[in-house]
Amino acid sequence: MPLAHAGRALVASLLIAMGAGAALPAVAQPSLPTLGDGSALTTGEERRLGDRIIRELYRDPDYIDDPVLVEYVQGLWQALLAAARARGELSPELDERFAWEVLLGRDRTVNAFALPGGYLGVHLGLIGVVATRDELASVLAHELSHVTQRHISRLIAQQSRQTPLLVGAMVLAALAASKNPGAAQAMMVGGQAVAIQNQLNFSRDMEREADRIGYGLMEPSGFAPQGFVSMFDKLQQANRLNDNGSWPYLRSHPLTTQRMADMQSRLPPGGAVQPVAPSLEHAMVAARARVLSNPGVDALRLWIAEPQSTGFASQPAARRAAAWYTAALASSQLRDFAAARTAQAKLDEVVRGDAVAQRQSQRLAAEIELAAGLPEAALQRLPQEAGRPELVLRTQALLRVGRPAEVTGALQTWVVTHPHDAAAWQLLASAWQAQGQPLRAVRAEAESHAARYDYAAAVDRFKAGQDLARKSSSAADYIEASIIDTRLRAMELLLKEQAAER
Repeated sequence: MPLAHAGRALVASLLIAMGAGAALPAVAQPSLPTLGDGSALTTGEERRLGDRIIRELYRDPDYIDDPVLVEYVQGLWQALLAAARARGELSPELDERFAWEVLLGRDRTVNAFALPGGYLGVHLGLIGVVATRDELASVLAHELSHVTQRHISRLIAQQSRQTPLLVGAMVLAALAASKNPGAAQAMMVGGQAVAIQNQLNFSRDMEREADRIGYGLMEPSGFAPQGFVSMFDKLQQANRLNDNGSWPYLRSHPLTTQRMADMQSRLPPGGAVQPVAPSLEHAMVAARARVLSNPGVDALRLWIAEPQSTGFASQPAARRAAAWYTAALASSQLRDFAAARTAQAKLDEVVRGDAVAQRQSQRLAAEIELAAGLPEAALQRLPQEAGRPELVLRTQALLRVGRPAEVTGALQTWVVTHPHDAAAWQLLASAWQAQGQPLRAVRAEAESHAARYDYAAAVDRFKAGQDLARKSSSAADYIEASIIDTRLRAMELLLKEQAAER
């Protein structure tokens, strides 16, 4: 999701912390829900505003649902949420009403952002540059604190008496700006919007509050608090360099001496703490983020050559693991599968004895075989421990070898507990279609659209399901048709609510 360089945080830490993040296609000025008469937004209003914005992000071609990266970031995010609940920072109302969903964007810039309604966006550039999981967690903790403290709602409410529709348009414009700055400026309605944008920047007090509360979440979440401080050091070093657009996070969250002094004062007595060594898993995940951010063929070739450089064998294990992972994935993307397998085998040697890192290496091996057109080999390389990445890879492989029935049950179980997983619904649709169950396939397609808040497309597919059901005499299809009728009514109601907001 490339983002925009549209100034400092627009409505959310990130509304633009997206300052360069989730790129949106150029879109017409959206209609937004009524935001009230100046009082703070209700949680329902804020969630609806977030839903409207997030629908655009899901449609953007730079939105990426990579199971490995999503699982990793979600693991950090969920740990922070649990700590916020335990500490009373996350109220039961917000916990229930907000989405708490993570979206990834391919943008190579260093950025993260929180949107209204509890949505979190992370650029692959940020994942690729942080040295440890603790540094990444510190950014997420800061963003989470902006949400739990209702900073976004308070900023929007301050402007709602004047321009409730313009606020939402500015959010979308900021997200679109990196791809089409001209269109974004047109959406922002000239100087009036710019003036309002400046008023929507988070105050210094809000930034310090997000720092303080975010820092307090680190240790209870299982992260080293010094990750917060080392991330500040990294931001400070970047701040000394000329701004080339690769650190838009600094524009939306400018460093101040007060913020830095506050973080330093929270270190244990006796001076600076020792830096936390990067785990093998984090090194591999960061390597994956760098490759999937589409750096270009020249960069891929340089990374492939890195393990052959002088002194490579004496590098720390995490550095070698990252290099071999990068070389394997980059070679696979360049369709040099022999080189990819060789690099992955070297990676196996480096991570031997680390169960979590071995799992990542085996996932990569299966991914390489699948890309090479060898689904049976991919199935053999998948680790026994099953998570979403394994489920996705196994489904893709079984579909290719004509054995969809072997995974249908697992997919059904998954979507019951993860109903907003659009990709899983789409895989289930493919599995049902391959088994000659078109009615079930159409319903799964509809649920996939609904999971991304595209209610119009969901209604269209549910109606197609009704048409199919009328032509069927199967008892099983009768039950499926009843489900479709119920879900169609629910989607039509949601679609009417969307229309009423315009």
